[in-house]
Amino acid sequence: MDWNKPQPEESLENYADRLAEKINTDEPFVLIGTSLGGIMATEIALKHNPVAVIIIGSVPVISQLPGYFRIFERLKLYKLFPGSFYKFSAIVKHHLTRENPEDKKIIIRMISETDPAFINWGIQAVLKWRNRQIPKSLYHIHGTRDEVFPYAFTSPTHTISKGDHVIVITRHEEINNILAEIFSILG
Repeated sequence: MDWNKPQPEESLENYADRLAEKINTDEPFVLIGTSLGGIMATEIALKHNPVAVIIIGSVPVISQLPGYFRIFERLKLYKLFPGSFYKFSAIVKHHLTRENPEDKKIIIRMISETDPAFINWGIQAVLKWRNRQIPKSLYHIHGTRDEVFPYAFTSPTHTISKGDHVIVITRHEEINNILAEIFSILG
């Protein structure tokens, strides 16, 4: 689904409510999200009744965020750098990683196309997020080398060994196999 532009101080919960307006909840539906999209899927699932929620490289509750996220939020450290800094840092990082050239090109293009204002909002929204409730029918796919949401703090239902934060790109075949398994369970 297309993302709406968030309001500058809009909470993650309110933003998820606006995204949910695009879903026909009269029909059975499944929510799938990766990274921030997984958090959004979680928030939407808490107010609506999906058949399942599948999050990839994400977390469903604040207890699965590393403690240093709280420190960043309390000290407002996220305000020290603009979204363009985080964007530039991510691009440089992926130029230096071992991803195959095709995956690297996709990842860098995806980062390049992201609005720095959305990055600023997303970081702030996640740091202020307080959800403690795991939605029903949650499937959580996570890589053991996720650098954004470290694996050690998570409780996934499916693990991708040596998978990083962009496993939907770098390990798409394994992700597709897990999704096929989940959908076969759901019927």
